[in-house]
Amino acid sequence: MKTVAALALIGSAAAFAPVQQGRVNTAIAGDARSPDGLGVDPGPLDLFDPLGLVEDADSFPRRRAVEIKHGRICQLAFLGQIVTRAGIHLPGNIDSAGDKFSDFPNGVAAIFGPNHIPTAGIVQIISFIGILECAFMREVPGLSEFPGDFRNGYIDFGWDTFDEETKLQKRAIELNNGRAAMMGILGLMVHEKIIPLGYDPDLPIIGHLQ
Repeated sequence: MKTVAALALIGSAAAFAPVQQGRVNTAIAGDARSPDGLGVDPGPLDLFDPLGLVEDADSFPRRRAVEIKHGRICQLAFLGQIVTRAGIHLPGNIDSAGDKFSDFPNGVAAIFGPNHIPTAGIVQIISFIGILECAFMREVPGLSEFPGDFRNGYIDFGWDTFDEETKLQKRAIELNNGRAAMMGILGLMVHEKIIPLGYDPDLPIIGHLQ
């Protein structure tokens, strides 16, 4: 447990570390060992692929899309932790009984704690995510430019105005930020779980600001 906690602490700290310029330059140049030229660290990690996943070229695009999607979700989750821990909640009531959004705990306790949000609310959240997964957040054959491209001809935000080098740079930034966020949100979840083991809740860690 101590080892897991230590790794999570390192990961959460990495979420705030500045991105070195060398990383971006390497991503721009691309790396032939990675099918899409992304994800190769110019530092000691180099191409971290102990399972040899990049060797399976047929399944690589799907795995990359899954990694990008998980990174995006974790970036939203980490941002949500910061916002709710700062005391910012949606206005109004969460149910017809008059319970406010601010009446429920933050983090993991909002779902698994003794004072968690109503079961109907959890079902609504899962249903909404399911609709997004099935109807919107998926690649449409012939419209996706790269794994994780969910524009599908509807959303652009000026992406097509960038040159190929800029596109690769921005994709590398998103991939790195998503990886950091995955470790960061895992670290916050570990912080919540180790409080009963004697962890000091007064330490200035986001997971303990309430």
